[in-house]
Amino acid sequence: MVGGGAADVAPTAAVKIFAAGTAGCVADLVTFPLDTAKVRLQIQGETKPSLEGQRVKYRGVFGTIFTMVKTEGPRSLYSGLVAGLQRQMGFASVRIGLYDTMKQFYTRGSDNAGLGVRLLAGSTTGAMAVTFAQPTDVVKIRFQAQARLPESGSVKRYNSTMDAYKTIAREEGVRGLWKGCMPNIARNAIVNCSELVTYDIIKELILKYHLMTDNMPCHFTAGFAAGFCTTIVASPVDVVKTRYMNSPPGKYSGAMNCALTMLIKEGPTAFYKGFMPSFLRLGSWNIVMFVSYEQIKRAVVRFQQFWESPPRPI
Repeated sequence: MVGGGAADVAPTAAVKIFAAGTAGCVADLVTFPLDTAKVRLQIQGETKPSLEGQRVKYRGVFGTIFTMVKTEGPRSLYSGLVAGLQRQMGFASVRIGLYDTMKQFYTRGSDNAGLGVRLLAGSTTGAMAVTFAQPTDVVKIRFQAQARLPESGSVKRYNSTMDAYKTIAREEGVRGLWKGCMPNIARNAIVNCSELVTYDIIKELILKYHLMTDNMPCHFTAGFAAGFCTTIVASPVDVVKTRYMNSPPGKYSGAMNCALTMLIKEGPTAFYKGFMPSFLRLGSWNIVMFVSYEQIKRAVVRFQQFWESPPRPI
C-alpha cells in the first residue's frame, strides 16, 4: 500500500504478514460483539417461514446485543472468539499482508499499479486466504449462531473450539470444515477488492493532494471509506455464506440453492439482513485494523533498524 514507513524504509513481506495478522486480531477483539450480532440477524427467519405477526427475536444491532446479554449473558457476545482469532492470524496475514507483493507480481516489480491490477491482486489474496482459513471461519460462525439458552433445555452444538473442529470432521467429514468454501471465496474476493482497493486508492489520493499526512487521521478516513464500500457490495454474499455455513447437513444442496431458498421464502430484503451491524462492524473493523496495521508495520521496522544499528554509547 502507498505511503512510507519508519524513516521511509519499506517493510518486507514478512513484516506485512505479521502486522496484518496481528492487526486483524486487534480489530476482532474490538468489534467481535458487532460481528456476532450480525450473524444472529442474518440467520433470523431461517428456521421458520416468515409469517405475518410472527414474533421477531432480534431487532437492530444494539437490540440484538441487549437481547443476547439479557438471555445468554455477556460471554455470548464473544462466542467463537478463539476461532475468530485463529482465522485472523491465517486469513488477514495472507489477504492483507501479501496484497502489495501480489501487486508487484502482476506488474513485474513496478510500483505503478492500475485499478485492474489492484482488483486482481485483491481477488488473488482473498481466494488464497480462504484456502488456509476456511475451517476457522466455519467454526467461528457455528459458535456465533449457537444460542446459550439453559432454560430452554437445548443442547449446545459444541463445547469448545477444538471440540467443534473434531465434531464437524467426524459428523460431516473433512469436507464439512470447508463447507461454503466457494461462496466464501466469492465473498472474500469481493470484500478484499472493496476493502483493500478502496483503502489503497483513497489513501493515495489523500496523500497526492496533500489533504493529510501519512498518519492516523489519514488511515482512519481511508479505513472508514473502505468499510462503507465493502458493506454495500458484500452484504448479499455475506448473508448467503453465513446461512449456508451454519446450516445442518442436507438443508441446502449448495450456496446457489441457499440463495434461491432465501429469495423465495423471505424476499430480496433477506440478502441485506444485518446490514447495520455489518456496516458498524466492517466500518469499525477497517478503521481499527488499518490504523493498527500501519502502526505495527512502522513499529516493527523501527525495531529492526534499532536491532541492526543500535545507538552508540556516549
